[in-house]
Amino acid sequence: GAWMPKRRVRWPAPGGTVALAPAGRLRPVWVLAGVGAMLIAALAGLVLGPAGLPPLGVLLEVANLLPWVNVDSGLTPLEAGIVNRIRLPRVVLGLLVGAMLALAGGCYQGAFRNPLADPYLLGVAAGAGLGVTVVIALRAGNGGDPTTGLPVSVPLAAFGGAVTAVVLTYLLGSAGGRGRSPATLLLAGVAVSAFFAACQTYLLQRHSETIRQVYG
Repeated sequence: GAWMPKRRVRWPAPGGTVALAPAGRLRPVWVLAGVGAMLIAALAGLVLGPAGLPPLGVLLEVANLLPWVNVDSGLTPLEAGIVNRIRLPRVVLGLLVGAMLALAGGCYQGAFRNPLADPYLLGVAAGAGLGVTVVIALRAGNGGDPTTGLPVSVPLAAFGGAVTAVVLTYLLGSAGGRGRSPATLLLAGVAVSAFFAACQTYLLQRHSETIRQVYG
């Protein structure tokens, strides 16, 4: 697909030699399609919602945020506040999160030279989930209320669990003295992911009252 990293393919050239094919390039049509889909999703996030706002008024209100633009959107102060303080920040945050996830996925695929590489296959997602589950389960076991706001330690536990999964995948992939290859690391990641997922399931069964907080 157009989203895969650039690759070179060998084929027999005249005379029995091996030639290299030019690296694939991302087609402009796919770039335009991606930008168009992003704009449509952003506009839908701004226009659609429980509060019925006129689409043209919402677009004009957003345009007022641009430099040297001053137009009358026709929205009331309350409606303008919904656009500027609720919908627009959520749309911007969603775009930033999506961009970071895409960047992380591209880095994974480039580092492992495999389009199947992702945080779920390499155990990162399972490690982060296990870290969060451990913190919430321990909090509930110590008499705390797991349904209240998340403590600061939860994001740190998620990061620590993800790093632990990466280290275990790296060590397991290099076991045996045969070196590390993309295929070996992927298989090690699958094993680490399955092990961490099993540990998380065990904790959730022992502390069933934390299931909603973990998956919420």
